[in-house]
Amino acid sequence: MTAQAQGAPSGGRSPYAIYVEHLRAGRLAYQYSRGADKAVFFPRVLCPYTGDDCLEWRVSSGLGTVYSTSVVHPRKGEPYNVALIDCDEGFRLMSRVEDLPASDVAIGLRVRLRVHAPDTEDDDPYPVFIPAE
Repeated sequence: MTAQAQGAPSGGRSPYAIYVEHLRAGRLAYQYSRGADKAVFFPRVLCPYTGDDCLEWRVSSGLGTVYSTSVVHPRKGEPYNVALIDCDEGFRLMSRVEDLPASDVAIGLRVRLRVHAPDTEDDDPYPVFIPAE
């Protein structure tokens, strides 16, 4: 189902602005290339596979699998993970997994979306993930 079919935003704004509006509503939106029959992420103006403007917005189920993970040990603060998440719709994004110790995030872990709310009005929300179970 396309995002437009769900009453989602459009109207001449940049792909990034549309993406952020979906996040503010608690959804992870991505684009789908009709020409290449593939999911596209990060939002773009033109299809990276065909060079055409054959992209449509879709909304992810928010489910995925950890493809890769690494633990970052900052000088100050707690360790955190950086993970590549393979979303069920066929695109991969870099994020992190929350709600468990960074060292417990493992390849193959099933995860679901949680939108991290911005600290200020000037910041954009961003997708993070939590264990699906």
